[in-house]
Amino acid sequence: MRIETHTINDTDTKIAEVISADTIINGIEDGLDLLGNIYYQDFDRIIIHEKNITPDFFDLKNGIAGEILQKFSNYRVRLAVVGDFSTYTSKSVHDFIFESNKGKQINFVASQSEAVRVLSTN
Repeated sequence: MRIETHTINDTDTKIAEVISADTIINGIEDGLDLLGNIYYQDFDRIIIHEKNITPDFFDLKNGIAGEILQKFSNYRVRLAVVGDFSTYTSKSVHDFIFESNKGKQINFVASQSEAVRVLSTN
């Protein structure tokens, strides 16, 4: 895993993009470890790709997404997840994504450039 830094022009805003060929978040502890690692490196905005998150994250019944995203909210770390979410057929997942995207804390987007744009706004 490596971290690519996106710096927003004319501001002190830094966004960490997690780059990896592997699954980084397999469970709640992995999500919390990632949050701590990135936060410790002085980032408060993170981009992660859907392919780096276990599919179990999107099974809302098990609570993985809720636990992880609550910690991001508690620490005021903004998160953008990049992926194709149309593959999920669950109405609850689509509703969850829709409601998340209404705010600024957690966003599910289709591209890295969209993630940077969303996380660049205050």
